[in-house]
Amino acid sequence: MRSSSVALTVAVILATCCPDWSASADESAPLEAGWAITDITPPLGFRLSGYFRERRATGIKDPLHAKALVLRQGEMQVALVFCDLVWVPHEISVRARRQSAARTGLSIDRISILATHTHTGPLYYGAMRDLLHRQAVDASGTDPGEPIDYVPFLIERIVAAVDQANNRLRPVGLKAAKLRQRPQISFNRRYHMKDGSVRFNPGVGNPNIIRPAGPIDPYVDVLLFTDPGTDRPLASLTVFALHLDTTGGTEYSADYPYYLEKHLKAELGEAFVSFFASGTCGDINHIDVRARDGARRRAPELGRLLSRTVLRAIAQARPLDPSLKLAHTTLYARAQQYSDEQKQWAEETLPLIVTRKLPFLERVRAYKIADLARFPNGRIPLEIHAVRLSRETAAVTLPGEVFVELGLELKRRSPFPHTIVMELANGAPAYIPTRKAFREGSYEIVNSRIAPGEGERMIDEAVGLLKQLAP
Repeated sequence: MRSSSVALTVAVILATCCPDWSASADESAPLEAGWAITDITPPLGFRLSGYFRERRATGIKDPLHAKALVLRQGEMQVALVFCDLVWVPHEISVRARRQSAARTGLSIDRISILATHTHTGPLYYGAMRDLLHRQAVDASGTDPGEPIDYVPFLIERIVAAVDQANNRLRPVGLKAAKLRQRPQISFNRRYHMKDGSVRFNPGVGNPNIIRPAGPIDPYVDVLLFTDPGTDRPLASLTVFALHLDTTGGTEYSADYPYYLEKHLKAELGEAFVSFFASGTCGDINHIDVRARDGARRRAPELGRLLSRTVLRAIAQARPLDPSLKLAHTTLYARAQQYSDEQKQWAEETLPLIVTRKLPFLERVRAYKIADLARFPNGRIPLEIHAVRLSRETAAVTLPGEVFVELGLELKRRSPFPHTIVMELANGAPAYIPTRKAFREGSYEIVNSRIAPGEGERMIDEAVGLLKQLAP
């Protein structure tokens, strides 16, 4: 993202967001679906995202993709795009959706672009990207860490995926299932400690751990698209609440969803397509700190274990009577506020965030305060989409890294018996913690941009949309 994009961001947001509305399909019409995949892998040498240090890509463990899924029933159409990226900022999502709408005729508010949150994708926007880019240009006149201008490249590939998927619509059957993931592979990463504090990732075997500070969401949600004549599985959408930070290194990788698809293809055929979205996992990772070895499973094993659950879900999935309907709104959340002195400190400290010359949380704080300049009006747009798939099943997309308690609360309050909640959609507002977590503190709280209580307000808005869609 270029520095000039801040003013453009505000203008685009105000020009494109709209109040609550809903639209529905003719339930007598058949459900159609189309999908397409484009490669969004940058050239080698591009910086990698995910950590507070500079990394350059040295290879490709597996390619990064934008996977578009378009659904149509009668005149009602919905598009979801799943990108192997750490984030898709709101302004970039808006640009991609506007261009997709111009090419396909789909309304911008019927398109949602989600990131999987892989930590082995490109660093292409934000305060740290801007800092490293500026330092490189000042030093040599060019930036070897950005061999291409990635934003227009990404937008073009997203638009192409939506266009191709829209041109490949075909009648499909729709099924759904929800199964508990066994063995357990996800763990709350925040813990109450003996000194009264709450710490994130306190270390494997730490004797000062008392108990987790929150729950997990143990369920795997699966939507299955089938051939209506033969019932043969064609594609699936898997949603699971587990952070995508299980690979590391300096090679591009889509993390464990890549291995999930690899195992599903081995069982269901190479033509089978696997979509993946993160459930609410802002405080969830793959490390069991209470186990002797931390149960630190890596991406290949996680993908394999998750695929077993998905395959069982596919075998048990129940047919749905499609009833496609959509509701959308944008909540303007209050951003955290800082004094001019604090902003000046952050600006002066920013060059140190990629070094070890400051304590980690001070680096995080400086980065967060500097990054809040992306929201000069003090409001952070949180777009919410709710999609009714049948009279029993609905899906919701939320922005940011949402704490699991908020996702569980949304499911509990939903009027739909099966509600699928996906995060990291159409925005990069960082962590969305609970009020309780704000009181407890630690890393996610230091890194959050929103004011306390805005996460709960977002869930209230999402519940309201679902009620609009309820039979």
